[in-house]
Amino acid sequence: MSARRAGAPDRPRRPLPVLLAAVAAAAVLAGCAATDAPASPATSPAAQAPAPTATPASGTTPDGTLLVADFGADTVSFVDPVRGAFDRVKVGTAPYGVVVGADGRAWVTTAEGVAVVDTGKRTRLDLIPYKTRTGPATTGEYRGGGMGIALAPDGRHAYVGVNVPDGNGVLEVIDTATRKVTGTVPVGRRPFDVDVSRDGSEAYATGHDSFDVTSVRTDTLRARRMEVAPYGTEGGLGSWLKPHYAVVRPSDGRLLLPFEGERLAVLDPRTGKVAVERMTANTHQHGAALAPDGTLLVVGTGPIASDDEEASLTIREPDGAERVVKLDGPHEDVAVSRDGRTAYVTGGFTWDGYWNGITVVALDGKTPPVRLAAGERPLGIAVL
Repeated sequence: MSARRAGAPDRPRRPLPVLLAAVAAAAVLAGCAATDAPASPATSPAAQAPAPTATPASGTTPDGTLLVADFGADTVSFVDPVRGAFDRVKVGTAPYGVVVGADGRAWVTTAEGVAVVDTGKRTRLDLIPYKTRTGPATTGEYRGGGMGIALAPDGRHAYVGVNVPDGNGVLEVIDTATRKVTGTVPVGRRPFDVDVSRDGSEAYATGHDSFDVTSVRTDTLRARRMEVAPYGTEGGLGSWLKPHYAVVRPSDGRLLLPFEGERLAVLDPRTGKVAVERMTANTHQHGAALAPDGTLLVVGTGPIASDDEEASLTIREPDGAERVVKLDGPHEDVAVSRDGRTAYVTGGFTWDGYWNGITVVALDGKTPPVRLAAGERPLGIAVL
């Protein structure tokens, strides 16, 4: 995500709906604490989650365990959603995105390659190097290497958005059986997110710094660029009014891309046309996920502009009705439990400020959010 610069277009203010109950701190036991010191502004005592311990039987990983990519370390963390982190596995430099297949293997993008993790045994099976040259494996917001990642519906291919510093990104196709890169396609700059159509015929790479989504036919690897810029492209690389994460709406195959807690861009990949719907959180937004009933969950990272509201989770019903749940401190990405009752929001944040944990949000609004210590600057998250 780009930092704000002077000269970017002003955004209209939007009214903020009544917020739900304030965040409550979780009481968890000591152990497996993260070591990186979080950056400002998440340095207040309220932003520091307590350290957890929760150790399942050796060699077993319970269903419902959370897997988070530790961007501030070289690991993924396994997290009990009640008691916190209980194990971690080395995967490669600066892990970013994570996706898990039906076979229990996780695919994790790092600066060095895509790590393959057996989530049952909690071991790394492989590290698949990129074909694209991205420079030395480094850390930080603009590091080269994998960002967004998605699996084909049949699990036979993984699609990885590879960031090339100072240039356009590349979508790399991995054969999950051979664990080899079998194709590469140029896409937009800094592919924050990758999604796949429900029938597996297209992969979509969201180019943050190029204001676009690139649609790639998975059979021919032919690509089409579609601009998604509901605020326009003024400011270029210095603008923060850019696409970050997307979801594919099951009912019609359109992509939903949230912007600034004010606008939801609805992209029809068949035509490239974008419709815009109103949102209500009035804060910079990143991660997005869909609950099983079609409810859209969107992470408000916290303020970028001076008139932004604080971090939040927007819960948007299929009919467009929204509730906004206040969160404590910056957050980045979100996953939802298989029963659709609980959201898990990572505290890593790709820009300034983060904290080493996850906020657990009950989607029925009956209990306040709870914070868990988990990982080191956690970004991507999946539910096992």
